[in-house]
Amino acid sequence: MDEKTMINDILEGVKTELTTYGQAISESENMQLRNTLQQIRNSSESFQYELFKIAQTKGYYKPAEKVNEEQIVKVKNDLEA
Repeated sequence: MDEKTMINDILEGVKTELTTYGQAISESENMQLRNTLQQIRNSSESFQYELFKIAQTKGYYKPAEKVNEEQIVKVKNDLEA
C-alpha cells in the first residue's frame, strides 16, 4: 500500500471516529464522560487537521474549489426556503 492510500484511509477513519464521538457526546448524560469524550474528539480533530495539511502539501488531497459570495447566498436562500 502506498503512502497516499494509507493517509487517505487514516483520514477517512478519523472522519468516522469524529462522527461517532459527536453522537456519543450528544447521548451522554454523565458530565465526566461527556468531557472525556470531548477531549478525545478535540485531540482527534487536531490530528485529522495535521494529517490533512500533510496530505494537501504532498498533493494527495485536493479541496473543493472556493465559492464566491453569490453562491453562498444562493445556497443559504435555498435552504431557508
